[in-house]
Amino acid sequence: MLHIEFITDLGAQVTVDVGSADKLLDVQRQYGRLGWTSGAVPGGGYQFPLDNESDFDWSLIGARKWTNPEGEDMVIHKGIAYRRRELEAVDSRKMKLPAAVKYSRGARGTDPEHVREKADGEFEYVTLVIFRGGKRQDRYATPGGSRAPQQAARPSAPRPQPVAAARPAPVAVVEDETPF
Repeated sequence: MLHIEFITDLGAQVTVDVGSADKLLDVQRQYGRLGWTSGAVPGGGYQFPLDNESDFDWSLIGARKWTNPEGEDMVIHKGIAYRRRELEAVDSRKMKLPAAVKYSRGARGTDPEHVREKADGEFEYVTLVIFRGGKRQDRYATPGGSRAPQQAARPSAPRPQPVAAARPAPVAVVEDETPF
């Protein structure tokens, strides 16, 4: 029997028993859809193959896609929004890096040094996930989904509420004596 520890969206620690290793990702998806996370985000963020970006199952890490009012693709993880950024390939004498897609946010004063990344100037970032190179892993894809870009979750229109049957107004009961 395997055990996986989650931190709920309200901060409680919960241990879940998993029958076998082949069910582990299913359990992570199930609880991740609730916003629960397992483990800490590694320094530099999670790393996945670039080919997984279009249909990545964000519930695996307790996150969800979102499109902000300006139309930008973002991911919400532990209540914090991370912006999608496309990074061009780098081919210089000092380094060679393939193109990548990264979900990151500006660093905050409360972020530990080991998760901060320096950028141009004085600005620093914290990366949640980077998709770069590698071979596609179908186990990270949304189950039953296609490889086409997935539709970002948007707030749905409010559903019409059923009309309640008219009830007679409550009648006030006047007691002769005070019960206390």
